[in-house]
Amino acid sequence: MTVEFDMPHEIYVVGVGMTPLGRFLETDLKSLTATAVSAALADAGLERHDLQGAFFANSTQGHMQGQHMIRGQVALRSMGLGGLPVVNVENACASGSTAFALAVQALRAGAGDTVLAVGAEKMFSVDRERMFSVFDGAWDVSQAEAIRRRLLAMGDGVEVPPSTTSSKPYSAFMDVYAAFARSHMRRFGTTQRQLAAVSAKNHQHSVHNPLSQYRQAYSIDEVLNAPPITYPLTLPMCSPISDGAAAAILCSASGLARLGIERKRAIRVLASVIHSGSDRPEDDLARHCTVLAARRAYEEAGLGPQDVDLAEVHDATAMGEIIQVENLGLCEFGDGGPMAERGDTRIGGKLPVNPSGGLQSKGHPIGATGLAQIHELVEQLRGRAGPRQVSQARIALAENGGGLEGIEEAVACVTILGR
Repeated sequence: MTVEFDMPHEIYVVGVGMTPLGRFLETDLKSLTATAVSAALADAGLERHDLQGAFFANSTQGHMQGQHMIRGQVALRSMGLGGLPVVNVENACASGSTAFALAVQALRAGAGDTVLAVGAEKMFSVDRERMFSVFDGAWDVSQAEAIRRRLLAMGDGVEVPPSTTSSKPYSAFMDVYAAFARSHMRRFGTTQRQLAAVSAKNHQHSVHNPLSQYRQAYSIDEVLNAPPITYPLTLPMCSPISDGAAAAILCSASGLARLGIERKRAIRVLASVIHSGSDRPEDDLARHCTVLAARRAYEEAGLGPQDVDLAEVHDATAMGEIIQVENLGLCEFGDGGPMAERGDTRIGGKLPVNPSGGLQSKGHPIGATGLAQIHELVEQLRGRAGPRQVSQARIALAENGGGLEGIEEAVACVTILGR
């Protein structure tokens, strides 16, 4: 018997809001959440009572403040959003994009016609040990040391120059990204200068983003000569610890009609995919979880990599951007570094990547990161990005990964938006 399914309902982003990202010791999570949600409501021209549900993304408040449960209810009720069905979402660094995907699924299932996805994080602290140890739960803690050894071994075969490891504390994930980078160097001939080209490009993009944590331009040589973190990564190549919040309001077609929202102003969700990692050999790149997520997303959208006009990708380090543009099919495996060095990924290049400045300079408040990417893409597709506007942007892609399991991210989220 053949079973036929209806096509998924059309889903739209009708409002986005975001705080500046940075270090805000005196601002609490409730205030950050309220600022982002209020901005999204104002952008959509809606009121709080128009919302029929909320998905709240947060990863670190249990560790940082002891708020292990009901985080969304606490943050949203304080701004008058009580009575809503609230789902709390934790998916490591992919929490924000996971909340977005769950909002899409809720609308497609008919569980309302207007819902909120919001992510917020308070990560910066005077307690530096607590601040950096927040990442220790993003892999299997029962096998943490064995996992660490296995991941670091991926970097074997590339000589580490002396005095290229920082004596100051930093996240253990930077060691892993450095191992990924050395593995890529060994296999494809990727250079540290190409990593610096990625970083310099993103920092230059961030100069024109008023919400970015850092807005200082760097040249490639300045990135190379910056203080080391762990070879081949230098400080500007790595994302900072960040506080902040971002929100998106999504509607079905019936929601647009009910609320009187003009369809031409809404941004269409063409695909929203979550894919978990699986065991694979290191050299089987075609089975990387982001490759598989991207394949599903392109199929869902009826598009291919060649149709993408701009992308926001998870550049927790410069190496992350190189890996992900390859996984997304935006270039061949091994060409991510040369692509950046040629200038293809700059605004004005063949395929602008991270016009917001990316995680390296815009910031990386874990639970808000994926929704901050959505914020940037919506602004780009509406033509409202100012000096960092990508010309004639019609199709935009976001990739957001979280945690580590095996030799890759534990989860990958890929979202495709269009106008």
